[in-house]
Amino acid sequence: MNRILAWLALLAGIAALVFFGLLPPAFEARVNRVIGPPPPAASARAAALHKTLQIADMHADTLMWRRDIFARGSRGQVDLPRLTDGNVALQVLSSVTKTPKGQNYDANGADTDNITLLTIAQGQPSRTWGSLIERSLWHAEKLRRAEGNPAGFKIVRTRADLAYLMRSRQTSNDLTGAMLSVEGLHNLEGRRANLDRLYDAGFRMAGFAHFFDNELVGSMHGVKKHGLTPFGVEILRAMEAKGMVVDIAHSSHSGVSDILSLARRPVVSSHGGVQATCKVNRNLTDAEIQGVARTGGVIGIGYWDAAVCDTSAAGIVRAIRHVRDLVGIDHVGLGSDFDGAVETRFDTSRLDAITQGLIDAGFSDDEIRKVMGGNVLRVLAAVLPG
Repeated sequence: MNRILAWLALLAGIAALVFFGLLPPAFEARVNRVIGPPPPAASARAAALHKTLQIADMHADTLMWRRDIFARGSRGQVDLPRLTDGNVALQVLSSVTKTPKGQNYDANGADTDNITLLTIAQGQPSRTWGSLIERSLWHAEKLRRAEGNPAGFKIVRTRADLAYLMRSRQTSNDLTGAMLSVEGLHNLEGRRANLDRLYDAGFRMAGFAHFFDNELVGSMHGVKKHGLTPFGVEILRAMEAKGMVVDIAHSSHSGVSDILSLARRPVVSSHGGVQATCKVNRNLTDAEIQGVARTGGVIGIGYWDAAVCDTSAAGIVRAIRHVRDLVGIDHVGLGSDFDGAVETRFDTSRLDAITQGLIDAGFSDDEIRKVMGGNVLRVLAAVLPG
């Protein structure tokens, strides 16, 4: 009997090692990949221009994973050393709290969840296992614990924080900023007070939906794909009053129309593509692009296949060029979706590939400055609290 118990204990220990120690990093390495031929080295002109840019990316899901984002990683697409290599001034980090099993771009219900198992396997606090709001608050806590250590990292919560970051980077690119966002306000769990909790934790941007319909709005990938609900209208007004950026990414087309008709502040689409260059349900129509532009907002172009249909720098630039030609250069920016279970041609250290692609497509230096970060920083300066 003792021998049997010893063997059972050994097997349980091995199973725990695999589940908690080996599976999470192996799974992440499989879904967040850099594939295909790498971009060629940037030209001397592109490299020199790239070093002078203030780059801002509106969406990465790095906080979802059990990884030290302040150490150079061997998996994934974003960490502080690679942000520094890519000359990124500000990275928006999103909190993903729930995704459906069998996730697809056409129709998903809200009755299943992939993230619960991931939170347990990654050893997150038990309060996050059954609570979506606690998952977001844990992501904020992880980021907050690291603020100031290393010294080259700062969380942006206010216009003053943003101004400090920009002043610091005028003389040195040693400081990188991060701002918290939410991918789908289902994490409010139907309670208005939870928006206050998110705000107090540092969240300054939020998408209303992710891959399924919720209490605020339908999803592009939901079952009913309904418009904005009364609760959604209430949250929209509260976000604008607080100085939180409203993000239409993943919201149903009906929901996008409702949000744009009600918005009083600039609205963004943090990550995605445009149907004119990649006809996928996930992407924005020309009318939706024009609606975002009318608010003074920005369309963030992603780097993965369903966003651009061609993950080369030239493919990404084609989507950027369409937005520019349709509504002007002031309304397009970057929204990588790095570390969001996507495959890309490069990680954040090689953003010079986009700079090179913009030069090759005939964009002027001033236009490139706006695309690579200037437009996003302008919107944040207009919306964030003082």
